[in-house]
Amino acid sequence: MSLIEVRNLCKSFGKLSVLNDVSLNVEEGERIAIIGGSGCGKSVFLRSLELLERPDSGQIFIDGEEITARGADVNRIRRKMGMVYQKFYLFSHMNVMDNLCLAPVKLAGVPREEAEAHAMEWLSKVGLTSKAHAMPDKLSGGQQQRIAICRSLMMKPKVLLFDEPTSALDPTMVGEVLAMIRMLTKHNMTMMIVTHEMNFAREVADRVLFFAERGIYEQGKPSEIFDNPKGEKTIAFIRKLKYFSYEVRQRNFDLLEMQGKIHDFSEKYGLSSRLAYRLALCCEELVYEMISGCYGDGGNVNIDAGISYSEADGTTVIEITAEGKEFNPFNAEDDDDVHLGVSMLRKIAKNITHEYLEGVNRIEIVL
Repeated sequence: MSLIEVRNLCKSFGKLSVLNDVSLNVEEGERIAIIGGSGCGKSVFLRSLELLERPDSGQIFIDGEEITARGADVNRIRRKMGMVYQKFYLFSHMNVMDNLCLAPVKLAGVPREEAEAHAMEWLSKVGLTSKAHAMPDKLSGGQQQRIAICRSLMMKPKVLLFDEPTSALDPTMVGEVLAMIRMLTKHNMTMMIVTHEMNFAREVADRVLFFAERGIYEQGKPSEIFDNPKGEKTIAFIRKLKYFSYEVRQRNFDLLEMQGKIHDFSEKYGLSSRLAYRLALCCEELVYEMISGCYGDGGNVNIDAGISYSEADGTTVIEITAEGKEFNPFNAEDDDDVHLGVSMLRKIAKNITHEYLEGVNRIEIVL
């Protein structure tokens, strides 16, 4: 039995048909990314699962129970789902602990002491124990969204629904929220994520749904959707994102070859010569930093350098992954403690994130 089953879902707003005959099965532990252009029905579909938008017709089953059935205990079935919105919707008059404990205490009858202990477990996992008694207006946007995710988890849902969880954030805060969602994938959490972060969707999803023409236009594994889309509309959407990757498997790798391929990539997609120079320099500096920091004087080298460029908004992202010991070249507080190249990267980057999971360092730099 599927955890979520949608049968022939239809939804219109007046004469505007948004969803037409949409069907989908989601299995327990599955991670689904939903992508598509603005206004294609992604968020309406997600909100329909909780009946925040009431479908015109069709059926929705959550863990075997039909939430759309006449007489269904909608509020009880909803508790099987946790919803994370674009905006955080924390109660501004309550501190973090009260925000987290309200639902389990009031709705599930959990003793306050037990709820607080559970809340502290989640706050510890996301590095926010020091904010347990802070008011929401004292938190950054990224911190508020992480608290909002923790709040959804307090009711121990079967599935988490994310409606563009980073769209309201400053670019410097996006990475911390995405890192938390990555962490949840390690807990085998069933998730459906509406997102515009294509690299993130490619990385964490088991299945990608591309919405167009009032429903699921195409679906498949990330490699199928991003590397070999079939539908005309999918191809047009995906081609707005261009990818470059380079493997480094030995210390004396061919630097000139990597630089040359980066310049070829930049020229092919109309990136400026200045940006091409920065991309080549960033990749060079980071690869050498990771060789030195992750592998020391010996051992095998396993580093991947990737670049993605969005034709839609001009965003360029560098991603470096390196197996080995944990190492973050940007963790020094003073630029005097780091190499000149890393200091330069700090100055030109819009956002830099680092995480270390299961023996792999991942650095992402937005230029």
